[in-house]
Amino acid sequence: MEWMLMPYRRYADFAGRSRRMEYWMFALFQFIVSIVLIGILFGGAPTVDEYGVANEGPGTLFFVGIALLVFYGLASIIPSLAVAVRRLHDQDKSGWWLLLQFVPFGGLVLLIFMFLDGTPGPNRFGPDPKGREDTNVFS
Repeated sequence: MEWMLMPYRRYADFAGRSRRMEYWMFALFQFIVSIVLIGILFGGAPTVDEYGVANEGPGTLFFVGIALLVFYGLASIIPSLAVAVRRLHDQDKSGWWLLLQFVPFGGLVLLIFMFLDGTPGPNRFGPDPKGREDTNVFS
């Protein structure tokens, strides 16, 4: 659970590096919370009887679900960007690489980057979050 909430503790920290575990556990946490909120949203949706007639308008739970989903989405934008930038920093790439998602198939390239291991040892963005030393004898 600590890995899932770490990006919220480092809310707007775009400096440094983040491990794959931090990035993917945060992504899992966002997925789980989104599924729960969408469940609340559709739990309050209007029902339809066997004749296809709506029984009543959307209930209060529907509007609560929408409000919670919007609030959670707005509260998670900055931590999501920050952890993605730090994940790119772990591979010694600039955070500007996130703009690649606006290019066709760029999102797929970014997804592959998020699966790759970071550079061992320190790089220009800070020390290795895994605590490894650089083993490259040619550098």
